[in-house]
Formats: sequence, structure tokens, C-alpha cells
Amino acid sequence: MASAPSTPSQAPPPRGPFDRLGNFWQRVSEGRDIDDLWSQFAADARSSYSFYGKDVDWDEVNKLPKWKRPFRVAYQLFWAMMNKLTPARRVLLLIAIVLLGVSGIQFHSDKVNADLDFRLISALLFLLLLSLELADKVVMKRDLEIAREIQTWLVPSDPPLITNAEVAFSTRPQNSVAGDYYDAFYPLKTAAGDGKLMLVMADVAGKSVPAALLMATLQASLRTIASEGPPLSQLAERLNHYACEHSLGGQRFTTAVIAEFDPATRQLSYVNAGHNSPVVRRANGDIQRLESSGLPLGIHSGATFPATQIDLQPNDTLILFTDGVVEAFNAANEEFSDARWINVIRSLRGLSAQATLRSLMKSVEDFVGATRQSDDITCLVLQVK
Repeated sequence: MASAPSTPSQAPPPRGPFDRLGNFWQRVSEGRDIDDLWSQFAADARSSYSFYGKDVDWDEVNKLPKWKRPFRVAYQLFWAMMNKLTPARRVLLLIAIVLLGVSGIQFHSDKVNADLDFRLISALLFLLLLSLELADKVVMKRDLEIAREIQTWLVPSDPPLITNAEVAFSTRPQNSVAGDYYDAFYPLKTAAGDGKLMLVMADVAGKSVPAALLMATLQASLRTIASEGPPLSQLAERLNHYACEHSLGGQRFTTAVIAEFDPATRQLSYVNAGHNSPVVRRANGDIQRLESSGLPLGIHSGATFPATQIDLQPNDTLILFTDGVVEAFNAANEEFSDARWINVIRSLRGLSAQATLRSLMKSVEDFVGATRQSDDITCLVLQVK
């Protein structure tokens, strides 16, 4: 049986210059629209200005006449940027600037007519400097991504199963690695089951890699001590002794909330070492704060940490968080604030732990928008059944 002749496939129409230009723009912009790109640029510009602005002597600037202040700020921002470069790259940048400055100068005489134009050389030097800085950034970003991956191993990825309760957690690092530490685990197994659930929320002073390294040592120490089953107050005191040995004279202290939840009785015991007061939203909408009862870890080796007990009831919600939540800011430099946080918590109605967490984090994300934050944002929710 003869088969029908196949229809030759049509060749794709030739691609014109506009198609190639559109594809190039898609690759460069990753498909984002202009408004999104502008928002990202504005956030990066504000972040960079804040970064370099730390090196500006604003007291000196404010003493100058108003017409001189922009020039002084520009001068100090320039040197703040220069000081971030290596000496060789500073020289390279100065050469590029000088060559760009002298370009366009003309010499005319009876015997010589010359126009100086070093713009191409200057552009190549700027491009070379950019490539060197970009290479450093890519290498650092790769190392930070590895550190971030290691850090994710230290905190739980999935919430543990809990009788009479459920837990959810989320973090948004300010950099690739964070100084916030959250945890939910069973330190001891008992004949009757998993025993008490330990909940931890901690914030190491500082940011990025130094804070992340201290966070890792804190996590290892806490888990080791907790596995021995000491009372909560004693656990905090032992952890404080360790923190004092590695706090650089109190400069690298850690605020923390360490709690034990008994699923059988729904009783919560906690120690608050200088941390933001966790919130308990009762089933009827009442708000209770778990206030600080001690100094942050790493301040004073002789500090004591008394434990407090409260009874939780079905449909009560416990919320632990770091200061990055209430100190989050938007493009107008307005803080999210503790009062706004409490109002959001009070408006919650009968949600699961995960749904409560999503609602809380969304309220913060909607407030800050694309504004780059200066601190990690971490939250943990325990929903009692």
C-alpha cells in the first residue's frame, strides 16, 4: 500500500535584525519589564549610596555652606569608592579618568595641529577594571553559595511532626549567608515518644560571613548541650559561657529565645536572652508577649537565665521572629515596626501554621517591596491544636 507523499516542512522565516535585537534584549533583561528593571536599579542605587555613605563625614559636610555640600559629598563618595579598590586598581581608575579628562583638548600652532582623543583607551581601561571587579564578585558569590548550602544543612528543611501542634518556619537572608538561627527538634527520645520539642530563634550580632560562622558554632553547641537533657536555665547558662569565650569581649553577642514545648500538656517553658519578645496570639485574639528575662548570650559569663512557663490552649499561636522583621523598611525608609507586626498577627483567623507563616511574611514583603534590606528576616510559627 503506497503511502501518501509527505508534505515538505516549511523552513522558518528568516530572522530579521529586530528579531535578533528582541532576543538579545530578552537575554539581557531576563524577560523583565521596564518597571521591574527600574525598581531593581533604584533599590541597588539606594543600597550602594548607603554603603558608600557610611564613609562620608556628614558632620563636616553639614558645617559647609549649602552650595559646597554637594561637591564635598561627591568628593568623599569618590574616595570611599577608591578605598574599596586595591592600590593597582586605584591607579588604573585614575589613569582612565585622566585620559577621559584630557580628551578633546586641542593644540593649534603654525606648525602643529593636534587633537587629543583618548576616549577609546579610557573606555577600555574602565572595561578592564569592571571585568576585574566582576571576576572577584563571581568568585566570592560562588564561595558564598557554597557557604549558604552548608548553612542550610544546619537548620531544619522540613518541620517535625508534633502531637497537638504544627510548626512552620521561613528565613530571608540579607546576604547569601545569614546570622539568624532557627530550629525545631527533639533533643531526647523517651519511652513514651519523642519527648519535648525544642524551639530556638537566635540572632547573632553582625551580618554576612562572620555572623554565619558564629551561628554555626552556636547551633552545634546548643544541640550538643540539649542532647544531655539539662534544665532550660542551665542549658542557657552553659551556652552563654561558650558564647562569652567567642564574643570578642561582648562585641559578637547573640540574642536568643530557647523554648521547650510539651505536646502532652501543651505547656511552653522558655528563656528569652535579650531577644525580640515572641508573641502568643490566643484563640480569642488576645496578645501576650514573652518578655526578655536575661542579657544576650556572650555579654557576661555570670549571667543567669530564669525560665518561665505558660500554658497554651488549642488554636493558640506562638510566633518567634528576629528584629529584621520589625525593622524592615520600605523605599520611603519607613520601618515596618512592632506595632504594625502586632496588628497583622491580631488579624489572623484560624489558619494552619504554614498559612499563618505565609500571611505574616507576605505582609512584610508587600511593605518593603523591592527595597534591599540591611538585616535578615526570620520567623517561626507554632500552631497549637
